[in-house]
Formats: sequence, structure tokens, C-alpha cells
Amino acid sequence: MDEEVNPDHENVNSVLAQDSIELFHILSSQSHSVIMELCQMMPSEAWRQYQLDPSSSSAAGRPELIKTMLDYFRSASARKCRNFLQSVCFSCENIPMLLESRLMSVAGYDNNGCESSRPAVTSLEQRLIKRPRIDHWEQYISEVKKFLLKRWERLTAGLVREVQLENVWVSPRAANRSRDRPDQTPGSADRGGRTPEPDGDYGYLESRVTLETFLQGCMGKVTVLVGQTGSGKTLLTSCLGQQWASGLGPIPSSFVFVLLEFRQLNLLSHPLSLSELLFQYYLPPTGGEDAKRAIIDYLLTNPEQSCWVLDGYDEFHGKLSRQEVQRKPLHLEDPLPVADLISGLLNRQILPGSTVLVTCRVRDLIDLDGISDKVGQLLGWDQDEIKEYVDNFFGAKDVALREQAAQLLLSSRHLLAMSSIPALCNICCICLEHLLLQCRDKDTGGAPMPDEKGSKARTDAQEAEGAQMSREARGEEGNRRGNPAQRKQEDGKRKGSKDVIMDGTNGRPQLTPTSLQVPATLTQVYLTVLASFLSRAPNHGGDGKPKTKRFPHSAVTTLTILSQYQSELCELSQLAWRGLEESKILFLKEEIPQEVLKFSLKIGLLSQVELRRQDGILANAYCFIHLTVQEFLAALRIMTSNDVNDAQLKKRFSLKTRWTTKSDQKTVFTDSLYLYVCGLASSECTPALVELAKVSGRAQSWVQKRQDLVLTLLKTMCNSNTLTGPKILQLCHSVQESQNHQLAKQVFGVRPKLELRNIWLLPNDIEALAFVVNSADHNDIGLDFGACSMELECLIVLARCQGIHNLSFHSRKYGDRFAEKLSSVLPKFTSLRKLEFSGASLTATGAASLASGLQECPHITDINVSDNNLRDEGISRIAEIFTKLQNLSNVALGRNSTTLNAVDCLIKTMSSCLNIQHVHAEGIKDLTVTFFQKSDMNSLLNQNWNKSEMQKLAESLAQCPALSVLDLSGGQWDEDILRTLTEFLPKFSITDKLIINDSCSSVEGLVVLTALLSDYPPVMELHVRLQVPVKVSIVFARGREKPRKKRPLFTLITHFRCVCTTDIDILTHFCHVLLINVQTLSCKAFLTFLFSLSSNCLGNKGLKKLLDFLPRLSKIQEINASKNDINMEGVVMLAAALCSYNTLTEIHISGGGKEEVNLKFCPDESDDKQQLKMFRYIKDSSILPSDITKVCRKLVQSRFHWELELSQCSLTDKAIKNLLKVLPEMTSLINNNTGLQPAIDSQIMRMLTHFCLKGDHLKKLLEILQQGPQLSDLDLSSNQLEDEDVGSFVHSLPRLKISTYVNLSNNRLTQQGLLAVASTLCTCANVSGVEVSLGEEERCLIWFRQNETREKTLRIREGSLKHEHLIRLAEIVSSCPHLAKCITRAFLLSIEERWISAEKAVGLMLHCLQLNSNIQTVRKNEFLLSLCFSLVDCAVNVYQLAAIESVILSCPFLTELEFSHNSLGVEGAEFLCSVLPRLPNLTSLSDVTVLETLSQVFLQPNTIQHLNLSGHQISETAAQNMTRFLPCLRSLNLSHCVLPGGLQLIEALGQCVILEDLCLDSVALNEESRMCLARALKHINSIRRLRLNEIVTAMDNLSVLDLLAATKGHAHLEQIELGGWRMACRGIEELNRLIPNWKELRKIKLSKNLISDQSGEKLLEALKACSHLEELCLSDNKLGILTAARMALIFPSLTHLSVLDISLNHIDHEGSNSLSKAIMCMKNLKKINLTSVGTSELRPVVASLAHCPLIQEVGLGWNNCRDEVALEVARVLPFCHTLTQIDLECNSLSVSGAEALLKALRFCPALQLIRLWKNKISDGDVHRLGLRDRRMNFSST
Repeated sequence: MDEEVNPDHENVNSVLAQDSIELFHILSSQSHSVIMELCQMMPSEAWRQYQLDPSSSSAAGRPELIKTMLDYFRSASARKCRNFLQSVCFSCENIPMLLESRLMSVAGYDNNGCESSRPAVTSLEQRLIKRPRIDHWEQYISEVKKFLLKRWERLTAGLVREVQLENVWVSPRAANRSRDRPDQTPGSADRGGRTPEPDGDYGYLESRVTLETFLQGCMGKVTVLVGQTGSGKTLLTSCLGQQWASGLGPIPSSFVFVLLEFRQLNLLSHPLSLSELLFQYYLPPTGGEDAKRAIIDYLLTNPEQSCWVLDGYDEFHGKLSRQEVQRKPLHLEDPLPVADLISGLLNRQILPGSTVLVTCRVRDLIDLDGISDKVGQLLGWDQDEIKEYVDNFFGAKDVALREQAAQLLLSSRHLLAMSSIPALCNICCICLEHLLLQCRDKDTGGAPMPDEKGSKARTDAQEAEGAQMSREARGEEGNRRGNPAQRKQEDGKRKGSKDVIMDGTNGRPQLTPTSLQVPATLTQVYLTVLASFLSRAPNHGGDGKPKTKRFPHSAVTTLTILSQYQSELCELSQLAWRGLEESKILFLKEEIPQEVLKFSLKIGLLSQVELRRQDGILANAYCFIHLTVQEFLAALRIMTSNDVNDAQLKKRFSLKTRWTTKSDQKTVFTDSLYLYVCGLASSECTPALVELAKVSGRAQSWVQKRQDLVLTLLKTMCNSNTLTGPKILQLCHSVQESQNHQLAKQVFGVRPKLELRNIWLLPNDIEALAFVVNSADHNDIGLDFGACSMELECLIVLARCQGIHNLSFHSRKYGDRFAEKLSSVLPKFTSLRKLEFSGASLTATGAASLASGLQECPHITDINVSDNNLRDEGISRIAEIFTKLQNLSNVALGRNSTTLNAVDCLIKTMSSCLNIQHVHAEGIKDLTVTFFQKSDMNSLLNQNWNKSEMQKLAESLAQCPALSVLDLSGGQWDEDILRTLTEFLPKFSITDKLIINDSCSSVEGLVVLTALLSDYPPVMELHVRLQVPVKVSIVFARGREKPRKKRPLFTLITHFRCVCTTDIDILTHFCHVLLINVQTLSCKAFLTFLFSLSSNCLGNKGLKKLLDFLPRLSKIQEINASKNDINMEGVVMLAAALCSYNTLTEIHISGGGKEEVNLKFCPDESDDKQQLKMFRYIKDSSILPSDITKVCRKLVQSRFHWELELSQCSLTDKAIKNLLKVLPEMTSLINNNTGLQPAIDSQIMRMLTHFCLKGDHLKKLLEILQQGPQLSDLDLSSNQLEDEDVGSFVHSLPRLKISTYVNLSNNRLTQQGLLAVASTLCTCANVSGVEVSLGEEERCLIWFRQNETREKTLRIREGSLKHEHLIRLAEIVSSCPHLAKCITRAFLLSIEERWISAEKAVGLMLHCLQLNSNIQTVRKNEFLLSLCFSLVDCAVNVYQLAAIESVILSCPFLTELEFSHNSLGVEGAEFLCSVLPRLPNLTSLSDVTVLETLSQVFLQPNTIQHLNLSGHQISETAAQNMTRFLPCLRSLNLSHCVLPGGLQLIEALGQCVILEDLCLDSVALNEESRMCLARALKHINSIRRLRLNEIVTAMDNLSVLDLLAATKGHAHLEQIELGGWRMACRGIEELNRLIPNWKELRKIKLSKNLISDQSGEKLLEALKACSHLEELCLSDNKLGILTAARMALIFPSLTHLSVLDISLNHIDHEGSNSLSKAIMCMKNLKKINLTSVGTSELRPVVASLAHCPLIQEVGLGWNNCRDEVALEVARVLPFCHTLTQIDLECNSLSVSGAEALLKALRFCPALQLIRLWKNKISDGDVHRLGLRDRRMNFSST
């Protein structure tokens, strides 16, 4: 090819023919314009078809066009062929140099013979420019190749192992590529003819390919290679460059290869262009400026022929920016900051189409989001690779040393994890060599080493390996967060790879007995590594031997070596710490002391790096051999030098999560510093730290103090309950490093279950976890692994965890192989009770393995293998072990691709496994087996059996033992299948009920079921609802509650949906069939029907037909006829029916009959005239006067007592007149909501709301009410009465017979109306209180006296009262006939005004005192100002002191003074010091500040008996002054105080012989203080109230018993609070012995005391002796059904009990029933708290509250209660007149339950708040209900 070719016809055409294939590939990669220009050289007829069809020139048609062009010129004339070849050479890019030379030689440069009919394709100027440009480009590529080959030769000098891309493994990861990013992948010609690797997400990190394979197809893309520090990224990029230079590898040799290091780019501070970056800081060309210009021009024209390798982004000080909105191209000659330049290259603003490879660590990958096209993660070495490296390191000369080193490395978890990273593997080998040679030296008695010279030569060579790897000193926590050392091997990928299964207790290979001890922690490993490198130091004499050889082996320890080089280590640690502070890993020569630099280079701790400065001059820089070494040395600095203070330590001490976010601060380090600090805090490291600290002049005490600080910080983290899974795992590593078992106990003390999600777990992670788990002092620990990648060896290590109660695995990553390994270790979990293997990839094979392991776990109770792929075979495998596990309680098998055969298998298993309680199957969703002592319930839901399958199922069920419930819902069967079921039903052993919801949806099917009433006597009730959702159930004799009457009761509950009146005939026919079946019974049946006919088209005719049919049914419970187009004619018919039918008791109608129509019946045939009936007609805006008359005329005919409600109706004046005319005729009209009351006539309530009762209408109404019977309540709210009519009503009030209250709210009152209502305190003797608010929520209530008390109260809120109003109010109060008595009996005037503070509060006090100087107490409490006054939270400061002084001095009888939550400061304390001696009657002082100054007053004689210093810090001086004063006190409150001098105060308490009240809540007492308190309490026999809640965070049993014993002599104790003691059973036993002696006990609080159910039962028995007990708090314990049952027996004798708190316990449903019995006897109950009591069935408890007339507060939150509880609350609310607050937050109430509560609020004017936060109510409904009544509170506050 190189020979000269003659330009004749035969040669030029033959050359084109020979090279046409290669030319075809070249032309295929050219632009469209070039192809079109070349085509112009052909005649039009030669390519006419392509001209006529434009699509043929597209990408799809281009190959045919190019082939046509080559065929034409191959047979054309020689001149045309030469012109064509010349045009190809000058117009086309990417032509290989040899081919281009050959074509130009055969084509020649003469263009004179070109056909004149065609213009020249390329101008002569362009042709003359292109050739030199190509020459410069190829010359530059040649120079770069030489440069990279030299670099590679320098880097690989002394490497232990050869680097080959095909032996490096990468795990592809999903790249987050921006949507607007164009695909600029070049064609196949640009790739050197290689097939590209397809892009995509390769899945989990478990998938892997070689690096060579991964880089295939990277041309034209941005590829990111991530790896840990020391994983070899820099070496691999240089290897890639070497392969390119040798014509190998994935990068074509025609590309230019640019390798830039970010550590070099950090030095470039000024803006520069890409050409300057390329030629000044990479490689300048030899051709001068012309060459630079030519190369840049070629690069701009052919950007796809460049490959840019950017190494070490993790070291870059800047941060890349993403241009997501605009991608405007940047010019190569424009100077830009380096960060912008690199960002432009990555964002395709510079050189679009070029190939870019970036290396970084995993956590820096987030900066490249949306930029990268391919991402791969370097995988660490597995054990085979580690073993190979160890063999190469130690060579073949010393086989014994090599084998022993490999065995030691594989036996140490820390060394093995480190060695998965190449650079750290080299360090580990150096460390092992040092240890083994020391051990051999000991064995040989200090004799010289046999191969010492060879060993040193080998070590020198290995130093080069460490130096090269040290350039990789960046990455992700290589010391322990590396990729696993083991992973599954792929067939054909590598030879000799296999899983290494370790044995032994730790899952490690057993090491032959030796005296050598491997360090136990990572920190100790690094100490040994440090000693290993230091041992390389030469003698001062320079003999070249290790310095430690001079010492006998007994002295050659790590401590000895460290002590010899204290000063050098001090300098190195200072350098490392400075680097950490400045985020610096490279140090220039002038930054390091020369002696230290020389020393460090010789021993290998520092390595040299060559960099080019800003000015282009080469300079040497130095770095530590690995980032973790620098961090470890920095940790040594922290622990040995006071250069690092405590604040700096705390700043650096934080747990690092493994999840990276965009907001994380960029750092080059591995964040391992805190781990080494924790390790150095262990006692094993103390001697080494003490030696190193001597250089800084630090003593051992200083070192230990620093260690204690670290342990304290670590303890705080252990007690935190807000840590995420990754941080908890890091905490376990830290605790393991500290080797502190007490800290390890606290990790699981606050979190019994640890959840780990989406974390790559390594064996050393599990080992750290095992250290913490095994240190815990309880056996109920749970571990939950969700989507965590882990190798199989992790399970072997996991088996070392003792005390695991719950073990869970959730991920598709876990399959049969994982289950097989898990099954082999399951028997080692002796405490395991629950195993979850759900959401995984388990098949029948894995299920068999898992079952084999589970049958060796006799204590297992719960198994969950749902959401796998077990299929029927796998279910049978699991079912086989049921009989072998006697403690099973629940097995979940759902979502496993099963068929009906799996259900049949479980049913058959019931015959052999008698402890199966419940089999629940719901289609393919759920399959659960529950176990108990007897069979109980089967649920087989959504199973579409045919007739034969139903017969097969029935035969299996017939063999089952007794079932309580059988649920076959969701089958959608026809009559034949139902008939088959009913035929087999007598053979079933069902005791409770059969449920077939959605399985019987026709009347014909229902007729089949009704036959059971006569054919099968055990069937007692049939419940049917044929309206969607269809519900059908059959109740059997033993499953129903015991009937009140002896004869059987059959219930049929039916819900039909009738669409026309003819459907009533169908309903009638069905009832006839039912009655016929009933008549065949031996005795009369009582049928109870519930019909739902809502949303049909009955109309008035259908309604009449329905009402006519009612007498033919013996019993009916309810008929719902809502939304049936019923008008007023139907309403009148319903009113008549209410009077005619004895059993019809209630009719509810809304919207004139168009909306709600509901009829309720009472199943009682007795004709009792005292029976109460109700006609409720609401929400009608168009009711006519004649309609009112018609309805009332019908109701007048009733002989029963009844009530009429006409609310929210727009009545005209005439309608009201008609109503008032007919009212006197309604002699039996009452309104009763007290069905529990025996005497109906004495409790009548009238509600006349939302009318417009004004003037004459009101007057007429009052006349009627005066003539009527006694009223319980009268509600006239929302009637637009206004001031005048309210005044008329108030004038008539004394003549009305009302016993409870009058509600006048929402009547547009002003201040005049307010005063009129307030005057009732004087004008009406029975009025006991008036409550008025004129704010946004207008409220006006008048309360009447309920007992013999004479006290009266007036409460005015938001009244906006002016001066004249206050004067009138004062006249009303002063004219009260019982004013004298009211004053002596605490007449209370309460005014809430938010504007009262500071000066106004002080001024108001002055005016009050001017009126009455006999005031004893002054209190202003937040927004409540009352005539019991003190200054609390008034924002009073020193400027008001003068006014306050005049107030205080004008009160000679002042007895109580309180200044809490004010800003008095030092001046205030001095002021009090001057005032207090002038208050001779002062007995109580509260919440004063600056105690040290104020305590001087205590040294003077005073009359203070009650002192409250809550929440203050009491200094030692103040405590000393107070000790002399304490014996005079009767009451002392030190709650939440900080007591530096606390021991003095506690000791002084022993002298307080008259002390009656002592409060030390939340005062932190140490062991000595508690013992002192116990001694003091023994001397205070006068104590009546003792509050010691939360006095310590943790208390031993001895302290508890001592403190309890100290209360033995307190016979007059009235109140004792011991919350948070955690005294458990032993403490409760001691308490039970003491309680019977406290005959006067009123209150006892024992929350958070670990009281078990049995201990609670005994405690209540002891409390039986405390007949005066009023308050009992047992919250947050472990009480259950036994305690609740005991309450039902004990509480009837505790008649004074008013407060009960048993929240945060677990009383269960049975306990709820017992508690309800207890509550019914508690007539004085005012407050009950049942928050989170472990059951949602609280309806009985709520019902019992109707028997508590004084109840004020009820807490039912966090119980998952449903609507039935809310409905019960609504039912009892009218009986609870004093109820003020109900807590129903965090339950499962729907809008229906909330609506019921809203309706009931009308009867409860005293109720102020219902908390409904966090229920199942939509935001729209929340807003709507809140607007209707603001007492419905849906917020969290």
C-alpha cells in the first residue's frame, strides 16, 4: 500500500474498489451536507430517485445513497474517480492517516481536468489548510501517547500486582440523566468498530461487569466511575491512558486522551481558557503557536475525537454547576473559572459529543445528577483477590510467613474489611509483616532474621505500592464502609472464584494456636499500623536497620515504639489536624518541618506528589498514604493535645449518615474521625495516649478527662430516640470501638427495635451490631432489614446476636439462597419469637429450607412469609411444621401466587393441628393462620368456587373441629352453590356465625337461606343487607348473646333497594315466605327487621303501602326511607303513623321529606301511655303555615308523651301564630332526652332554636311556658332576640320553672343585653351563675342552683366593657341579696381581657386597693385577672417597681406574693429585700429570682411559711443561707430546680419537723442525695403532701426501697406522687405494705413505674383501705384486664374518687367492660383519662359516664376508636351537664361520627372543647364542621 501508484484508469478505480468497505463506514459518519456535496459530483440521473424521495436521504436511507455513490465512481472514468477521492480526502473527517495517504497518492493534486459542469466541492484554500491541521493533530496525539507511557512507567514502579482492566470489577448503577439532554453518542465508526454496551440500570450493586466491558460504548458520553478512597481510581485512569497509547482499550487511538487531576485544578485560581488548560497544565505541543491553533481548530471541528479523563472530583475544592435551563455553547478561547470550564465540558457547552470520564467517591455522585450518562462503582477485592495480593506481597521465599499472614488477615474482621480496598490492603500487609516478624523474633530469642536483607528489599519495593495507592487518598470511609470482601461469583467470569464459608463462633477461619493477638478494634488496628511504619525508622547512626531491633522483644511493643517517637508523632498529628481543619490533604514542602518530612518519607507515612503551580512551574507536594491515616493522626491530636478544645471536639463529633443529600457540605475526608476518637476513648488506648500527651505537657488526668468527654457525648447519642437507621448503625460502630458495654446497653434501651433500610451491610457492620445487641440486658430486641444489600456471611455473624426477639427481612433481594443460609443459623437465635421474610423472592425451594430451620426454633410464635412466590407447594411446606411448633400464634402466607388448593391444604391441616384458631383467606391478597388452644375462626374471602369446589370445601370443613366463625364473603355465588352450602351446614361445627357478605345478592338466594330458620334449629338469627355493600350473616345459638326472654329470638336485618312501587310487592312476597318458614318452628318467633329503602322512588304512594304493611310484622326496628320524593302529604301520613302504631317511637324528617326520612321502632308490644315518642322536623325553608297546622293536628291526637323539634326551619309570622295556637292543646308534649330517668314528667326540655321569636311571639311563648310543667332546660339560642327581647325574657325568668339552665346564645346581644342577663344574679334567687361572651363565638348561659350551695359566679369574656358598663356591673354585684355571704364564701368576679399587662395591671391593683385595703392576695394569671391577685406573666419590669412598692405597702394584711414570669432582675431582688421586712403578715412567697441576693432576707426574722422556688438555679451560697430558714417552713417547692448546693438543702430538710408540703419534681438527685433525702424524710412526720416525680432518670432498687421505707411513719399523708421511679414489682410490693397506714390519703400518682397487671391488682387491693382517696394516676404502666377487673370490685368502696388516669396501659376489650362497671359506681368522678389504653372497644366505658353527674373531662384519644364510640358519646352527652372537655384525637372516627357529636353539642352548653385531631375526616369536612361549632377542635394544639 505504501508504494507509489500510477494515476491511470485501472489503478485509481481498483483502489476505490479495494477500499470501498472502509470508505463506506467513514462516509456513514459524515454530516448530511458533506454527503450532499459529494452526491453533486454524480449526474442527476444517477441518483434521481433519492432526489425525488427526500426521505431516502434521511438516516435510514443514507446507507443506500452512499452505496450508490461508491458504485458509480468505482465504474466511472479515472478523472471523475480521482476528483471524487480528492473531495473525500479534503471534506471528510476521521480518515486514518495511512488510508488518506494512499487515496491522495492515487488521486493526485491536479484538479485541472475536473468536469466544468460541476463546481468544486471544496475550495483550494480549504484543502491547503486541512492537511497541516491533521498533521499537527496526529503529531500531538503521538506526543500525548509518549507522555502517558512515561507516566505509567513511573506509577507502576514497584507495584506488587499487575493492573489490568479486565480484572477490575465494576457494578453499573442507574444514571439520573436529564430529560432535555440530547443523545450525542457517535456512530460506530467513531467507536473503532466496537459494539457499544447498552445503557440502562443494571439493578442492584450485586450485578457486575469488568471495567473493560463497562467502558465499552462510553464514547460521546459522560461516564462516572466511583470508588472508595484507595480503591485505585487514579491508577486505573492512568492504566486506561496507557492502553490507549498502546492502541488497546475502549478509547480509539485516533482520539486525543486528556488526563487531568482535580488536585491539580485546585491550584488554578485565575480564569483560563480550555486551550490554556490543555497546553499549559497538561501537555504543550512541540510546534509552537501554529500547532496550538491547528490543534484547537481541529478539536473544535471534531470534538467527538477527544477523550477527557477528570480524576478525583472528590478532591475538588469547587462545586460543579448544572445549566438546566440554557445550554448556550461556550467559546474555547474565553477565559473562565476552572469550575465553570469543567461544568461547561460536562454540560456539553464545550466540545459537545466528546467523551468524558470522571472519577469520584459515591457521595459526590449527587453533584453529577442529570449530567452523567453511565455510572459504575468499583467493587472491592474479594477474599481470593486479597489472598493473591498477600501471596505477591510476601513472595515465595518465606512460605510460612506468607501463609500465617493470610490466615491472620482472614481471621480479623477489621483487617479483612480494610483489605477489600487495594491501598489499605497494602497497609495491612505491612502491619502483619511487622507483627509476625516481632513474634518470630520472640520465638528465636532475638536472633537475626534469616532473610532480613531480602525482607528489606521486598519492603522497599512494597513502599512504592503504598506510595502509588496513597494517591488514591480519597473515597468513602475505606476503613469500614467498603464493598464486601465476598460476593457471589458469576460462571465464566473468573476462574478459581468461589464462596468462602467461614466456621467458628465468629464465622471466621480458625487460626492455629499462636501468641500473636490481632487488635480487637479498628482504632487498635491503626495504632498497630502506626507502630509498624515507625518500626521502619533507621537508627540515628544510620545503619539502616529498624530502630526497634536494639530492644529485647519484651520491650518491643506498640506502646514502646510510640514512646520512642513522641515528638515526631506530635508534629505529624498536628499536621494532620491542620489539614482537617483546612480541608487539606496536600501539603507543600515549606508547610512541613524538614526533619519531620524526611522522617515521614523514610518510614512511608507520607508520599510525594508532583504538581504544576499557577505559574506553570513543577513543585513537590506531600500527602499521607491514606486519608484514614490522616484522620487517625488527627484523632490522636484531639485526644493528646489541648490545641483542640472541648468545643472543637464537640463540633467534630457527630454521626454520619450513609445517605447523601444535595445540601451536604462537600468534604474530601471520609468522616471517620469521630470513630477513631471513640476508639481512643477506650481504656485499652489510655497508656498510649498518656505517652503521647507527655510531649504537650498533659498529665494522665487530662487524658482521662478528654476520654470521659467523648464517652459523655457518645452516651447522649445512645439515649437519643430520633436517630435514623444508618446513624444507629454508625452509633453501634462507635460503641464497639469504645468497647464500653454500659453504653452498648443504652443503645437498645430507648429503641427495642432497629429498622435498617436501603443500606449496604457488611459483616463488620453486623459484628458491631452484635456487640451492642449482646450487651443489652433484655431479650426483646427486634431487627428489621428492609432492602438492605448483604452478603451471606452477614447471616453467620448475625447468629452471634443473642436476645433477638423479632427478626425481619423485606426485599426482593432475598431469595432461596439467602433463605437457605438463614435456615442454617436460625436455631442459634434462642430468644427468637417472630420471623418475617416478606416482600422477598422466596419460592417453594426456599420455603422448604426455611421450614427446616424453623422447626428447630421451638419458641417461635409468629411467622410472616407473605408477598413471596411460594405457590401451593411452598404453602404446604410451611404447613408441615405447624404440628412441630407448639407455641405458634400467627402465620401470614398471603400474596404468594396461590390457588384454592393452598386454602384446601390449610383446612385439611386443621384436622391434625388442633390449635389452629383462625384461617383467613381473602382472594390472592391475604392468607393468615392464627393459633390458639381451640379452633375459632376461618375466613375464606373472595373465593369464586364453583359447585364442585364448594362441595370439596364443605367436605374439608366438615372434618374440622369446632369453629366459632366461618367467613366466606366475596364469593358471588348463585342459588345452586348456596344450596350446596346450606346442605352441608348441619355437618359443620360452627358455634358463632357464618358470614357470606357479597356472596348472596338476590332475593332468590335469600329465600334459600331463610329455609335454615326452620330446617336447622341452631340457626337463631339471619342478618341480610341486599343494598351495596351486600352483607349476609347467619348467627347460631351459642354465638348470640343470652336473650332477655327464655324463648328464642330470630332476627332478620334486611336492606332492599326498591326502584319502583312494584318492588314493594316483592318485599311483601319475601316477608310472606319468611313468615311461612317461621310458622314451622315449635314456638313463636320474634322477628326484628331493619329495612333500608333509601334512594328509591317510593313517593307518597309507596310510603303509604309500606305503612299499611307494618302491622303484619310482629317486630320491626328501623325503616330508612330517605330520598324517596316524599312531600308534605307524606310527612302528614308519618305524623299520623306516629300516633297510631304503638311500636313506632321516632320519626326524623329533614328537607321537607326530600332528604332524610327515618322511622324507628321499639320492640315492645305493651300499650304504655308513658312511652316517649319524638317527631323531629328540621331544615325546611319553605314550610307553610297550613302544613304546621296539619302536622300538629295529627300529633295532638297522640295519647303518648312526645316531643316536637322544629329546628332550622324558616317559619313565617303566621306559621308561628298557628304553632302557638295549637301548643296549649298538646297536653302530652314534652322534650325528653333522659331515657334513663324514671320520672319523665319531672325532666322536660324545650328546644326552640333558629326561629325568629320576637315581640308578641316571645310574649305568647312565655305565657305558655309559665303554665307548663317543670322544665329541665330551655334553649332559645339563635332566635334573633336582641337586647330588648332578652330583657323581656329576663323579666319573666323568676316565673319560669327551670331546673338546670337557659341558653340564650347567638341572639345578637350587646353590652346592654349582657347587663340585663347579669342582673338575674340579683333578681332570681335560683340563679347560681351567669356566663356571657360577646366575642366571635357569642355565648350566653344562665345556670340554676343544683344543690344547697349559695355561691354565685359571674363570668364575662370579650365583653368590651366601657366605664359606664363597669359602673352598672358594680351596682349589680353590690345589690346581690347574698353579697355578704358571697364575700365570705369566695365570691369570684372573673374578667378576661388580653390587654391587661405591666402598667395597666399595676394601676388596676392600685385602684382595687383604694376601694378595699383588706385584700389579702393579689394575683394576675396570664390573661385572667381576678380579685385574688398576684403578678404572674404580666411583663412587669424594674420600671414598675416604684408603683408596685406603693401597692404592697398599702396592703398591711398581704399574706401572699407572687412574681413569676416577670423581668425584675437584680434591681427587683434588691427591691424585694427592702419590701419584705415591711410585710409582717406575709406567709407565702413564690417564684422570685436572683436567689443568692434574695436569700439574705432569709437570715432575718420573717413570717414566711410557704416558699415556691420552682425552676430556678440555687447556688451554694443561696443554699447555705436557706438552710437556716428551712425549719420554719410548712411548704417548700423546689421542682425543676438546679441544685449545685443541693446536698446542703436535702440535709437541712431533716430539721423541717413542721413541713407539710414538699415538692422535688424533676430535681436530679444522685445516689448520695437520694440517701440523704431518705434519712431526712424519716424525721418529717408532719408531711402531708410529698411530690417526688422524676427525681432521677434511672434509680436502682436499693434507692427505691430506702425512699419508700422513709415514708413509713407518715400517717397523715394526703398526697404522694412518685411518677417516673420505674420501681417495678419489688417497689410496688413495698408500697403495698405502706399504703394501708395512709388512712387520710387523697391523691396518689404512680405513672411510669413498670407496674405489671398482677402488681396493679395487688395495689388496688391495698388502696381499698384509703377510703378518702380522690385522685388515682396509674398512667404509662403495664396494667391489663386483671387490674381493670379489680377496679370493678374496689372502686364502689372508694366513694370520693374524682380523678382517674390509667392512660398508656393495655386494658383490652375485656378490661373495658370491667372498667365500665367500676365507673358506674363513681358518682363523684370529675376527670378520667383513658388515652391509649390498648383497645378501641370503649363503648361500654362511655355508656357508663351517664351515671357520673359531675364528670368534667374525658380523655379517649389514641385508641383507634370508631364511629360507634362517637355515637355513644353523643348519646350520653345530654346527661353530662358539667362536662367541659372530651379528647377523641387520633382515633378512627369518620365524618358520620363527627356529625353525631355536632348534633349532640346543642344539648351541652357547658361543653367547651371536643378534640378531634388526627381522625379519618377530610380537610373539607374539618373546615365545614369547625365553622358550624368552634368547640369541634381539629388542630393538634
